[in-house]
Parts: sequence; structure tokens; C-alpha cells
Amino acid sequence: MGEVTGFFHAGVTVRDMDRALVFYRDGLGLEQEFDRILDAPYLRTVLGLDFEHIRAVYLRIPGGGFVELLEYVGIERMSAESRPCDFGAGHLCLYVDDVDAMHARLVGLGFRARSADVVAITAGPNEGARSCYMIDPDGYAVELFQKRPAT
Repeated sequence: MGEVTGFFHAGVTVRDMDRALVFYRDGLGLEQEFDRILDAPYLRTVLGLDFEHIRAVYLRIPGGGFVELLEYVGIERMSAESRPCDFGAGHLCLYVDDVDAMHARLVGLGFRARSADVVAITAGPNEGARSCYMIDPDGYAVELFQKRPAT
């Protein structure tokens, strides 16, 4: 039987790569690993789509793994924006060391959050932590999570 052996990346499809990079690279501060065009024939087969190419940018997550931003070219595209309660929705959760500063930086860059401010977690196993859900340029939720102070 196969087993999960690690984490490689989480993919997010974007409408405009340059605008997405303002959020993920400039706002979140993720380090850009590469920016390249993907057009190998196997991709059309594995994805079951007929597109011209994909612009892919990999952004390194401290501690391991990547956020893979994908901009498809040469195919009709539609928004998949959804609410967290809609089935098929997803989000990416990133540990941050100062959630208030990160929230302020992203709001200053023109992005919005699902809540007006950072929220204190007041119950459960993460009591004492703080969190907010930021919305990327295409409506994808990115949770910023600051761990509770060490006791």
C-alpha cells in the first residue's frame, strides 16, 4: 500500500501572474524560485485540457515546499472563487511570526481579508493563537496563522 512521504507544493491558478506576484511574493514575502513556461505535451494529457502553455512560478515556503502559481494561456478560463463553506473550496494556511504586520501589509497593497481585523482564537487546541483569512487577487483564501505564545 502506498503512503504519503512528504509535501511538495500547493497549486493556485491565477488570472494575472503579475498581479498574483504582488500578493504572494511582495505581500507575503515568499521567495521566488523560478518563473517558466510549461508546454510539454504530457501536461495536456495529465490535466485533460487543451491549452497553449502555462506560466508557472514557484515560491518557496520557509520550512519546506512551494506555492505553485499557474497562469493558463490559450484556453477559456473562469473564476473558481468560492466561500470557505462551499464544497470544492480550498485554502492555504501559512505560519507567520507577526500576523498583524502581515495583515496590514497586504491591506496596504489593496488586498482584503474575510474579517475586518486579525482574530484571536479563543477555544480549542489553538487557543491563544491569532489568524486571518486574506483573499488573493482571484478570490483564493490564504490563512495567516500566528501560533500561540509559548508557555
